[in-house]
Amino acid sequence: MYESVKDHDFIVIAVAQESRGAETAREFIEVADPSYVCLIDEQHQVADLYNMVNVPSAVWIDENGVIVRPSETAGSHDSFRSMNRTDFSQSDEALALAARAQSTYLAAVKDWAIKGSESEHAFSEQEAREHIARPTQQTALAHASFQLGIHLRKNGKEEEGDLFLKSASELHPDSWNMFRQAMNLKDIGEVAGLAADQSFFDRLDALEGKRYYPPPDIAGFPREPGY
Repeated sequence: MYESVKDHDFIVIAVAQESRGAETAREFIEVADPSYVCLIDEQHQVADLYNMVNVPSAVWIDENGVIVRPSETAGSHDSFRSMNRTDFSQSDEALALAARAQSTYLAAVKDWAIKGSESEHAFSEQEAREHIARPTQQTALAHASFQLGIHLRKNGKEEEGDLFLKSASELHPDSWNMFRQAMNLKDIGEVAGLAADQSFFDRLDALEGKRYYPPPDIAGFPREPGY
């Protein structure tokens, strides 16, 4: 998608929310071999500034620095929740839903890249404001606790740091970024790793009918749960 529209004064900036640093994210970036900019955000500052709670999320910003579409799920779909948790396989129906979600979102981005403000997917100022999930004081405290937890862990105070990371997730339970990062930061072996996976699935199951990836407000994006 990027290669097809990069000559329309359009750029992609990908930001990995990875507190373990560049070496952890590097292998994924190298395999993807993208031609656009990739950054590593060890402090999750982008998630804090744009109130992102999961990945992949996207924000559309025009040439004047104006947010055209605030943070939203960037083409992923909850169909993955039906996967077989033993071998991680998915049904053809689930895979088709995921593919349709991705292609629909990328087509919308491409349309905006070419048409700009004339694109049907570009929000007006009022529409953009209505789609913003406004952070609360509790959300701000969660991000502060998260960054303090990261700082303590990097300076050898892992136990104390983990307490702040746990507090961050409790203050901002909608943030899967914080939850998964705290889980991944721990030095876990094979057995503990399985326990961490189970912790994720337990939290996922607790959502029941609530979406892990809330569908973006884009025409044609599949809204059926698929799980």
